Order: sequence, then structure tokens, then C-alpha cells
Amino acid sequence: MDLTTLKAVVAELQAVLLPSRFEKAQQGDAHGLQIALRSLEGSFWLDLSWLAEAPRLLLIPPPARQGEGSTLAQQLQHGLRGLALVSLEQQGWDRVVELGFAPRPGEALQRSLVLELMGRHSNLFLLDEQRRVIALGRQVRADQSRRRPIGTSDAYGPPPSMAGEPPHRLESQESWRRRLTLVPVTLKRALLEAYQGTSPALIRQLTPRAWADQPVLALEESQWQALWENWQAWLQALEQGRFALQLGTINDYRCWSPAEAGANPGQAAALAINSGLAQYYGSRLSQRQGDQRRQSLAQRLRQAIERERRQAEQQQALADAVPTSTGLQQRADGLLCLQNPDRSQIDEAQALYRKARKLRRSLAAILPRLEHHQQRLQGLETSLNFVDQLEDGAQLETLAEELEQQLASLRPGRGPAPAPARKGGNRSGRPAPAPAPSPLELRSASGLRLQVGRNHRQNEWISLRQARRGDLWFHAQELPGSHVVLKGSEGPAGEADLAAAADLAAHFSRGRGNARVPVVMVPAETLQRIAGAEPGTVRHRGGAILWGEPERAQALLRRQPGLPEPKASPDSRTTAAEGP
Repeated sequence: MDLTTLKAVVAELQAVLLPSRFEKAQQGDAHGLQIALRSLEGSFWLDLSWLAEAPRLLLIPPPARQGEGSTLAQQLQHGLRGLALVSLEQQGWDRVVELGFAPRPGEALQRSLVLELMGRHSNLFLLDEQRRVIALGRQVRADQSRRRPIGTSDAYGPPPSMAGEPPHRLESQESWRRRLTLVPVTLKRALLEAYQGTSPALIRQLTPRAWADQPVLALEESQWQALWENWQAWLQALEQGRFALQLGTINDYRCWSPAEAGANPGQAAALAINSGLAQYYGSRLSQRQGDQRRQSLAQRLRQAIERERRQAEQQQALADAVPTSTGLQQRADGLLCLQNPDRSQIDEAQALYRKARKLRRSLAAILPRLEHHQQRLQGLETSLNFVDQLEDGAQLETLAEELEQQLASLRPGRGPAPAPARKGGNRSGRPAPAPAPSPLELRSASGLRLQVGRNHRQNEWISLRQARRGDLWFHAQELPGSHVVLKGSEGPAGEADLAAAADLAAHFSRGRGNARVPVVMVPAETLQRIAGAEPGTVRHRGGAILWGEPERAQALLRRQPGLPEPKASPDSRTTAAEGP
């Protein structure tokens, strides 16, 4: 949120929040605070965030109730109780907003809430009448900042002055151009270093990217003139408070209007900028949280894969040691075949016989353990492939629930984690059955359905529960990936249909980055479930090998993003109620 956006947001907030009574505070996360205010216009929630990647000040829809018991929220609850927001100011060219609280409008301020929106240096401060810090978003120690360490009970001081000169609309074009050409750098760097209040986002709005990356001494006269006109239009918009949100610009959004647009703040919808930016930040932050959760799941899966691989290697080493039992027995036979073996040689031979017998008996226990670790390793690698190829939040929620149970079952001495309780139920008090999986469905060239499993449960569903005689099953050969089922039971399948299924199996596998991937095709009715393995883990014999091309699958997915879920048949409804 750069200076221009901040000024636009503050202008809207002043119109609806002054004055307003403080009601409550809660801390939604470690880098954000939400406060409820009530004015004559109604109740509002203000989001104040000092998250380094997205510091912001916005009105938001009423959030979920959370974080009321945090220390910072309780400090604000105690410090602002009974006070009203009577001032909301952003002065100069600093990205600093100060909210003033007093018992009534016109009375002296008793508390101030200062939000500094400065990237990784962003912070929040609650100040008393003497402008001493009562509470703050994060302590800044001396080893973190030599210029401005600050903590509780310290006197608050403004952030250090920014480099550059404050922009002024009355500055002449010659002075402005001379300042930008003082050092032979790119236009973008010149604007950022010469003037306060500029930002990369603003520069993209003032000038094309190609111009911004050119050296200032290489710009033509027409380019200087166009940039000067845009510069003046921006300063005039700030001076007159001419703000309007325009989404979909080169910088995703813009909050100021040029003079020729004729925008009138009075004609704009109430809180249009705050509402639009709240949706913008909400979607981006939701995506960011999803990415973080996906990375966390992927990291935990990789750690579990490494553990299982080590355990499998240990069992394999024990299994490899079993053939040495023959050599041990031969050594023992050689000792006893001596003409006059002494007592020590006889004892050594008996010890060798015992060791050889123990190794042969251990093989019966080692091989099942080795197979068990290999099955778990296969399931984990398939899960990691699912995580790496996630595309939306709905898939993440479904897969995360499944993976949490899978990872919990790998902990030493623990069985599978119980499935989370589901809301609802029937008259007998039993929990409602799990909903039927919703695999990705597409149409082949001849109109046959193609089903793609995006998690273990969906693989189980399409390959073992919903498959019918005549359906064909596809899977990347010796690679973790999704099951793909071509519904040949609904009609004859041609070469183009088989190629499309093979392409999808290649695309949704670990070999997605390859030009061609070998894909196994077998009749679905020949698949066999592997007992004790992850849902959807199957074995098969033989099968034809096709070559799938992931790039062709991408073209198919772009043409057909998906089909509505087909109506369940009576037997499929019974299967859904039984669960995986």
C-alpha cells in the first residue's frame, strides 16, 4: 500500500468514521489487529496490519471472532475503552497514519494509535497522553535497528526522514527535470531517489515500463513531456483529493484519477476504494496463506518420505545380509569336518550354525516390514505429487484433511488418526456420511467421460468403486501420480480417446515436466486393492504401454475446465455412505 493508496483510503475513512465510538479489538494473526467502531452511519471493522509483505489500513466486512484474548488486543481493549475516534490523519509524505481517541469530539486526546506502513519496518503503536508507548505490534531491539530501537514505555518519535525532496506542484518543469537527470541512472531509480512519496507502483502508473528502465539521459523530449503531464496530474489529484479505484490496470489497481477523467468523489459509491481493496487484499492473502500451508504440507511429506526411505533401506540391508547365512553354514561345516576338531572349533561351528539359522528365520519378518515401508513410501510420494499440483483452495482443504490423517498414522506407536467429526447427522445420532468425492471430469474427443483423481480418496473412488466393466485405467509407469479412468463402459473408445487419457495421466504425474511419459493402460476390472496400503493403492498385471504428452493435456484442460458432477446411481449412493 503506497502513499497514494493510503491517502485515498484515509480520505474515505474520514468521511464515515469521524467521530465513532471504540467497541472492541481482536488480533486475527501475529501481524494484524482488527478494531470495531460504531458511528452514526453504523458499525465498522477496521483492519490494521503491519505484515511486511502487505501492510495496510482498510475497512473490512465483520471478521470471525478470534484473538480477543491476545495480549495486544487486551491492551487496546483496556486503553481505548470508553473513548471515541475523533481524528484520523496522514500528514506529509510518510506512510504513517495516526488515529486519535478522546472521550468526546473537541476534547484533548488521551490515546493515539499510530500505524506505520513501511514494508519490513511496519509497526503499530498505542500511545498515552505523553506520547509514550503503551503497547506495540513488535518490539524493535537495538540489535535490530541502530537508528530507531523502540519498546514499551519509550517515548515515541517519528520514523527517520525519507530520502529525496517532497514533491510540489508549483515546481517548474526545468527544475523537476534537472533534479531527475542529476545522476545518470534509470528513470525508475531517479524518481525513487529524487522525490518522496514515489513507489514502484506509482512509477508504473506514470510511465510505461520500457521508459522506466531507460537511462534518464536517453529519454526523448516527447517522453519527458508525457511524463511531466502525468506527474502534474498525479500531484493535482492528491491536492484535490480526487481518488477513485480502477482495477485491472498495469499495477492491478490505481487509486487516483487524472483530470480528464472528471471523477467526482461525491459521485463515487460510498467506501468504493476500501471495499475494492478489501476484496483485492483478501484474495491475495488467502492465496498466500494457501501457498504457505501447501509448502508446510510438502515439507512435512518430504521429511516423512526421508524417514520411510531410511527405514526401508535398513530393512533392505538386513534382507541383503540373509544370503551370507550359506557362507556361515559352510564355514561351520568346514570346522566340523576337520580330522580332530578341538572344543573351541566345535563351539565356533555351533555359533555359526545358530547365526545362520537366525538370519534365515529373520527373512520371514524382514520382507513384510520392507514391503510395508515401500507401500508407505509410495503413498507419501503420491501425496507429495498431489500437493505439488494443487490448483485451488477447495482441493487444498480436502487434501490437507486426508494428509493429516496419513501423517498421523506414521508416528511411532500410533495408528491412523480418527476422521474429524462432521456436522449434522440422522435420527439415530450417527454422524452424517462423508460426501462423495468429486474428481476432475472431462470429455474425450468422442464424448466419453474422463475421470482424474486428485487425492487418494478420489483415486479409490474412480478406480475401485465407480469403475465398471469396459472402463480403462491409466497411470504413469513407475511414477507417483493420479489415476485416470476412461469410461469405456459408456461407449466405444477410439485412438483419440486413449491418447487423451494417457496425456492426462502424464500431466497429473511427477513426469509432468517431460515431453513424453510412459503410461500403463489396463482394464479397470482387473485392478486389485492392496490391503493395508493407502486408499487407491492398487496392483495390476501386464497392461499396454502408451506414451502420454503433458503438453497436449494442458490444451485439453484449457478447452474443458471441467464438467458438473454426474447424478449418482443407487449403488453409488450406497458406496458413498459406506465411506472410503
